[in-house]
Amino acid sequence: MLNQNFSEKMKIYHNPRCSKSRQGLAILEASNQPFEIVNYLKNPVSETELVEIINFLGIAPIDLVRKNEIIWKEKFKGKQLSDAKIISAMVENPTLIERPIVINNGKAVIGRPPEIIKTIL
Repeated sequence: MLNQNFSEKMKIYHNPRCSKSRQGLAILEASNQPFEIVNYLKNPVSETELVEIINFLGIAPIDLVRKNEIIWKEKFKGKQLSDAKIISAMVENPTLIERPIVINNGKAVIGRPPEIIKTIL
């Protein structure tokens, strides 16, 4: 388990090049609540952190994968992969992680559409 602050401090796992992620960031900025921005492409998440995120989201690891990414299509599509292998693929290739992800007080959402972020503010 990660440190207790992980689930208490609001965070956005953000890709500045993604329009949905930028929209999600704007929603957090408008909320006037403190939060941390994690640019997960520059500072990749660890396997432990990714498992924690998946648990907060309450989804299967495959549901966090961006299946239209070229790397997914070339290396993983159509293969029988365990949850552990899917998580490893996302850790090794952070572009495969769906975005933005917002965590607040032990709850998490994938900001697609970005307005869903408001449900955990």
